[in-house]
Amino acid sequence: MQHTTLGTSGLSVSKICLGTMTFGEQNSEAEAHSQLDYALERGINFIDTAEMYPVMPRAATQGSTERFIGSWLKRGGRRDQVVLATKVAGPNPHMHWLRGGKNNLDAANIGAAVEDSLRRLQTERIDLYQLHWPSRNVPIFGANAFNPQAERASVAIEDTLAALGRLVEAGKIGQIGVSNESNWGVCEFIKQAEMKGLPRIASIQNLYNLTARHFETSLLDETCLRAQVGLLAYSPLAFGQLTAKYLDDPKAAGRLTLFPPNWSPRYLRPGVLAAVAQYAALARANGLTPTQLALAWCYSRWFVASTIIGATSLAQLKENIDAFDVKLAPEVLAQVDAIHAGLPNPGQ
Repeated sequence: MQHTTLGTSGLSVSKICLGTMTFGEQNSEAEAHSQLDYALERGINFIDTAEMYPVMPRAATQGSTERFIGSWLKRGGRRDQVVLATKVAGPNPHMHWLRGGKNNLDAANIGAAVEDSLRRLQTERIDLYQLHWPSRNVPIFGANAFNPQAERASVAIEDTLAALGRLVEAGKIGQIGVSNESNWGVCEFIKQAEMKGLPRIASIQNLYNLTARHFETSLLDETCLRAQVGLLAYSPLAFGQLTAKYLDDPKAAGRLTLFPPNWSPRYLRPGVLAAVAQYAALARANGLTPTQLALAWCYSRWFVASTIIGATSLAQLKENIDAFDVKLAPEVLAQVDAIHAGLPNPGQ
């Protein structure tokens, strides 16, 4: 497994990161431990979670993912072998069970979230602490146009950074990162950090897959290169659509059939289904599985520091990791770009 240094942080992370949002919903504690054991055996040292996990978010299960990771860490005594990343939730009035719905990115909420995550994870330090989504109005989670009418009161970036800085000084978190951020947001985080001597973001965790390549065209790839902010690409298989399992069997088990269809409708758009069919045909015509094509493509992108993969079985996890060794021929990459040109970003 290859490793890379995340931004200017000094953190050495594997090019594949184990995503854990299924732990506590689609995976039991024992299954979660098996996945963590296997990932570590394969050279993956990077684990990503969040205080709101598992997905889908519910009061009854919130925090279970971190608890499962915490029990694994306690059982195995391998805390020093992993880079542990988690996230604080941004404002969301629907998640009333999380600090009474008062989960904006201010000092009080971030401090409470860190303490709760440390307790569940059974650790004294979080290596990479990320802001799950911005405090301010930003088009995310399937909204692909900025709407000034949706403006809301928000916590200033410098105030959020100052709160994180105090936690860094206290030794409770190591490095910081953002998620679901924009080009403007990354620039503002860097500017405020440099102007006020506050912690510098090391990473950005954003959506990136064959059906959602907005990162390339929003100037984020150039911004992150020049600012030395590493991309952690999430949802590389588009909620399982790019495995083509739903193409082959519309009732296949997975998030898109287990959860309400309005929970993440972007992956059910006609354009996504059309693109998946073309990518699946391209993969199979070249002796690859659709999963191999989607992941090998994402793994190969020059601006991706680490790709976050998830699985509900060890067989899926093995295929996802094995795809790292698949090298796509130039003509296959050219055909990928041709499909994208005809159906650009339907899953954004």
